[in-house]
Amino acid sequence: MSRRRAPRAARAVLACALALALPAGAPAAEPPAPLRVSAAASLAEAFTEIARGFERSHPGVAVRLNLAGSQQLAAQLEHGAVADVFASADERWMEHVAARGLLAGEARTFARNRLVVIVPRTNPARIGGLQDLARRGVKLVLGADAVPVGRYAREALERLAGSEGFERDFARRVLANVVSEEENVRAVVGKVQLGEADAGIVYRSDVPPALERLVRSFELPEPADVIARYRIAVLAGSPRPEAARAFVERVLSREGQAALARRGLLPAAAGP
Repeated sequence: MSRRRAPRAARAVLACALALALPAGAPAAEPPAPLRVSAAASLAEAFTEIARGFERSHPGVAVRLNLAGSQQLAAQLEHGAVADVFASADERWMEHVAARGLLAGEARTFARNRLVVIVPRTNPARIGGLQDLARRGVKLVLGADAVPVGRYAREALERLAGSEGFERDFARRVLANVVSEEENVRAVVGKVQLGEADAGIVYRSDVPPALERLVRSFELPEPADVIARYRIAVLAGSPRPEAARAFVERVLSREGQAALARRGLLPAAAGP
């Protein structure tokens, strides 16, 4: 009989000891808040790799990526979304956020990108060169003007207009063929890949080797060689400012730059 009661008595003593060791009503420890990084959709693969490397070198820090068009991310931040780091595909939306006092410091250029024209591998519109984009009936898909890749695409078309081999009304005629304006570059790639459009203008980094079996790409000539500059900054009010600064440094580090280069992005230019 006493042997059956002994385990119960031991458990009671242990429970009493634990109760004395903890303050009355002490809440259970909560896990630390994740590091929230809002980044342009074109950075998805590169930033996923950088985030995983950052987590390995910073035990206890979980990185949560919020990937969307830079204009969407800027709007989220302007309306109170909580984030620690903002990585934009152009300077315009970084300046928009800075003008509203949402940055904790200066934004820094961390990568560059170039544009290409893509067509489905089957090329139903028989596009053989950039001049064919102005041909009536071609279905073109671009990013919306508010989307960095859309603004860059329109700038490239304007640069081509009147240059050697292109008529002065080239940009106007091409833009008349736009059948859809997308909210991020991934949507442009998807529509061309699925054959829902005859052509699209995207970043070179959005055409990795795995996609080349589904689409063909055309380089832009030098007059239209628009360089996209990606900027990154720590956000004011970041719940984890030290980790946020460390993440920015990781992006700018040799490891971070190598991850970006593997996805077709160009290294950051010298300077801020």
